[in-house]
Amino acid sequence: MEVVEALLSGDGERKILAARGLCKLTSKQKHKLAERGVVEVLVLMLHGQEYETIEAALLALLSLASGSERNKIHIVKSGVIPVLLKLLQYQNESIFDLAIAALLIVSSCTANKPAIANSGAIQLLVETLNTNSNSITIQTKLDIISTLHNLSTSHQIIPSIVLSGVVVSLFKLIYVYEKSSELVEKAVTLLERIVSSSEIALKETASTEGAIRALVEALEEGSPMCKEHAVGILFLICQSCRERNRGLILREGVMPGLLQLSVDGTWRGKETSRDLLLLLRDCSGGGSRRKQWKNVLLEQAMEQIDADERLGMGLRMVEETIAKLSA
Repeated sequence: MEVVEALLSGDGERKILAARGLCKLTSKQKHKLAERGVVEVLVLMLHGQEYETIEAALLALLSLASGSERNKIHIVKSGVIPVLLKLLQYQNESIFDLAIAALLIVSSCTANKPAIANSGAIQLLVETLNTNSNSITIQTKLDIISTLHNLSTSHQIIPSIVLSGVVVSLFKLIYVYEKSSELVEKAVTLLERIVSSSEIALKETASTEGAIRALVEALEEGSPMCKEHAVGILFLICQSCRERNRGLILREGVMPGLLQLSVDGTWRGKETSRDLLLLLRDCSGGGSRRKQWKNVLLEQAMEQIDADERLGMGLRMVEETIAKLSA
């Protein structure tokens, strides 16, 4: 095949043209190419100094990896990870974005995750996430979070992710960006994945200044999926040390958003919000009549919401309960 010949024995210009041509081939043709030594040639091209050579090689590798677990494994075994990490220091926005995209696509393959984690990529990705640079696009930050999420599905890698400082980095994004944005949704999703698997990460989240307030805001203003994951984190925080964290969560004004979510959230969002409502009740047995009255109101609201949902009346009960609890 002409593409193979040009990549294996052509000069610099022919290699670039062949790498670009590879992206136009069918999936079946790409499978055959990967078995004939082109992956190793493309990885070698990444060591070049010319922008066009590096870009063409990255696009070709992305094309080979797309939809093929076998090619993803082959690419990583060919030594691409250290080269990609080096390219993250390349002074070109397009190359930087393509290198991140390449890490994302190969990280989706289970067999590649240990090699990526052992390469030092996690620390570099987390540091990059909060770089104060306008050159790092929203899409690139999304790709970084998605790469970390891919890696987090391997339980053995969770400790490395936690030690990288990811909790603080994610909260920096949650603080700055609109709670309804896709970026905050992905950040909260990854955060719940991590805190549900690591007690260290959960404790760090609970003790991070402004974290509970940010999660309450995400619960109120985020997308449906963002709200679901935000309430999941708040539930884990409260469950981990109810005596200490119950008051912290209540002081951030969680009740209106929580009651609202118990009616119009996703299925899991509704279930988790109701579980959290139960944890937030004052079960001390003492206290003022006002506290006891609020607990009765809350229990009545939860019972009524279950009944009214069938009739589409849950929202009215939430609004009435919020007004009474705020009085």
